[in-house]
Amino acid sequence: MAQIISKTNINARLSYAGRVSRLRSSPIKKRVGGFGGIPGLVDYLKSEQITHVVDATHPFAVQMSKNAIAACSMASIPLVALTRPPWQKKQGDKWINVPNIETAVQYLNQPKKRVLLAIGRQNLSLFHAQPHHNYILRLVDPPEEPLKFPNHSIILSKGPFTVKNDLALFKEHKIELVLAKNSGGDGAYSKIEVARTLGLPVIMVDRPKIPSRKEMFHADSVLSWINQI
Repeated sequence: MAQIISKTNINARLSYAGRVSRLRSSPIKKRVGGFGGIPGLVDYLKSEQITHVVDATHPFAVQMSKNAIAACSMASIPLVALTRPPWQKKQGDKWINVPNIETAVQYLNQPKKRVLLAIGRQNLSLFHAQPHHNYILRLVDPPEEPLKFPNHSIILSKGPFTVKNDLALFKEHKIELVLAKNSGGDGAYSKIEVARTLGLPVIMVDRPKIPSRKEMFHADSVLSWINQI
């Protein structure tokens, strides 16, 4: 989206929460950090004379999306979410759908396995309740605190990932089970394809519920929306 916006005359600002230390370069101005909840976001929108808001946060960043909906409503500013359609189960997939991370942790109350834990670093401490597994963690940044897993490996890597590389990863670490969020998109889908190919089960965490809002799946559509309002 930022690349497309940069080729127009639109005065835009890209906002990051600041949870990832290695931010990608951006062709437009950016800010990093929170707003101070809904009131702070409303103040920012007004002080910066924002006329449109595009919520392009991760599908699991539910609090930011809720704040954006509330703040835009209070400030009478149009909002659209640029999001990715969730992954759909295909023939050969062995998914166990769970509604949230907490339920995924409970599901791991089973015999020891080598688990690819592909959920980011925000909720890793919840899995301390199931310490008997051998966890393989693929993260963008190192964990903020020491992990209490007796057996784990950390792989620092930033997508997009490929089927070839993920297949090598699965074989090297002898992955037996995948635990992932249904984030959608292409950048992290290769692990789902590899699990299907190898016949491995995937504990798939469903997306959290977000209040009703206007959603679009393509950057070009969002650009047209901005120009029409």
